[in-house]
Amino acid sequence: MLLFDQWRKRYSLVGLSFLAVFVCYIDRVNISVAIIPMAEEYGWGEATQGLILSCFYFGYMVTQFLGGWLADKFGGKVILAIGVIWWSVFTILTPPAAALGIAILITTRVLMGMGEGVTFPSIYALYGKWIPTRERARSVALTNSGIPIGQVAALVVAPLIAINWGWQWIFYIFGSVGGIWYVIWYFIAAKDPASHPSISAEESEEIANGLPPTNPDENAKTPILELFKSKPVWAIIVAHFCNNWSLYVLLSWLPTFVTQGLGVDFANSGLVSMAPHLASFVFLNVAGHVADRMVQSGMAVTRVRKICQTIGFGGIAAALFVVGEIEIAWLAITVMCIGNALGAFVTGGFAINHMDIAPNHAGKLMGITNTFGTIPGIIGVTVSGFILEATGSWALVFQVAGGVTVVGLVFYLLLASGDKQFD
Repeated sequence: MLLFDQWRKRYSLVGLSFLAVFVCYIDRVNISVAIIPMAEEYGWGEATQGLILSCFYFGYMVTQFLGGWLADKFGGKVILAIGVIWWSVFTILTPPAAALGIAILITTRVLMGMGEGVTFPSIYALYGKWIPTRERARSVALTNSGIPIGQVAALVVAPLIAINWGWQWIFYIFGSVGGIWYVIWYFIAAKDPASHPSISAEESEEIANGLPPTNPDENAKTPILELFKSKPVWAIIVAHFCNNWSLYVLLSWLPTFVTQGLGVDFANSGLVSMAPHLASFVFLNVAGHVADRMVQSGMAVTRVRKICQTIGFGGIAAALFVVGEIEIAWLAITVMCIGNALGAFVTGGFAINHMDIAPNHAGKLMGITNTFGTIPGIIGVTVSGFILEATGSWALVFQVAGGVTVVGLVFYLLLASGDKQFD
């Protein structure tokens, strides 16, 4: 009863947002497993596979800012709900689209990406109104830990589904999960504390007192040009781009690296591939709590963000530079686990920085930075496919990603700030 009495409505919101990200990444990553039997069935080469894996991100990029603007205007609850239903439908439509040809499959993947594009801008718009500053790193960390857990679920379950029922059922089963989430979300979530029908006065006051002081002018235009003139905004943009280069390359190519680069058979590829993602899940939540504790101790927010970013980008870059040279499967996976564990600390760096510098425009700003962060899903994944087809070098694929990560770290350390820049 004590736990129930202390439970806050915002905890339910964070939990359901975590589940939305979990479903999002199950549906995004499943094709990385399914592409292996699909390529065999349809005779696709690595370059074609890279195109299919990357086309999702064209749609994902299109709706980033639009999703953030709509979420800031109408509330993240309804925009996130629409996105989940949208992408779930096109997940289910993927097998018949593949049977109809590459063009139809690419169109379906682009449309699916458009639905997923509103996910993080909607969540950030919600958190900007619901989550006190002292809880934001751990809340975003928990939410983002839905990424590796979704990957793990897809990597472990998808091969079993493909082997027992055929690769088509990967999309049918995973696509149906979004409908279950929607029903729960509809009855529990609200766009802000004032709209929640059963929130306590105590929690409303707790949230209000924990948010940064603002003087919002509801008639003011969104400061788009001002955002793009801001050096701290560009620090987040570049960091987001560089972070997602390695993230999306691993999301799309890790199962293939495990099977073809390390020689693990397809049936066990999911179990082997899941270890780095489990490391991310655990350490995302550790890093979130560490970052919040640092802020609560009185350390300047800017310093906290830069320390966490250095640990995160430094760790993942070091792992990327060496993992492609390792031929022993367990050792390569161990290096990737260490890299992902350290890389999780970016959740206390750029990943939470949007709400520091622009609390009332967090959805729009997330839409902007994630638009740039989506470009590696197009370029990085496709380039990796061409590198593999031209050279066969996994080491080169990972070292390019490591170099991009180092550039992002330097840029962030030079320009980032944890101080509020916009009301």
